[in-house]
Amino acid sequence: MLVWVVCMKETDLKLVAEGRLKRLTALSKLNIVAELFDDRAIVWDPKLGYELFIAGFFGKPVGISKPKLAPFDEPLELSMYETLYLVEKNILKVRKIKHGKEKYLTTKELMKICKSTYRDFEAKYTVYKDLRERGYVVRPGLKFGSDFSVYRYGPGIDHAPFLVTVYSANTKLLGIDFVRAGRLANSVRKKWVIATLLPDKTIRYFVFSWYRL
Repeated sequence: MLVWVVCMKETDLKLVAEGRLKRLTALSKLNIVAELFDDRAIVWDPKLGYELFIAGFFGKPVGISKPKLAPFDEPLELSMYETLYLVEKNILKVRKIKHGKEKYLTTKELMKICKSTYRDFEAKYTVYKDLRERGYVVRPGLKFGSDFSVYRYGPGIDHAPFLVTVYSANTKLLGIDFVRAGRLANSVRKKWVIATLLPDKTIRYFVFSWYRL
């Protein structure tokens, strides 16, 4: 049986979030540049990529599936959610080379590209940004059948307690959808979360847990 709670419970993330924000803000002085390739951006300088990675587990080094906190020598690959978030924070600049010409993208131009690449990108990015601002580490959740895998502290430090799927407010779900997602989340010892963007742009989180009678 599944039960739900209206909002996601926050723990002791305030200090963690403040520390990450402070470290991230300091990176604005480093002039970090990423090059856009279709649905990803690459930071070619491993040292600058590593600074982004340890500031909040942004991206992953190319060719390393489970990176550790130790420095690496590979370029850093960023998702479009991470890329836009870092651009909005003035931490990252994104360039695109087309026909041999280099162009730096504005936030508006980058958002347009993201929306044309991903379905419901704006709603999902709004949720991604909200979770980041709350202090969570947000990683791709595709292998778990969700949009995001959400950590309190980060990969390699703790296991992600939440799998977040973003639905519009008018999405119709069947009972089997809840059972399927709930069983998958439970099998990997995580809680399944539905994130819904309301018409006034506020976000409602529904957290599901298995309950044995």
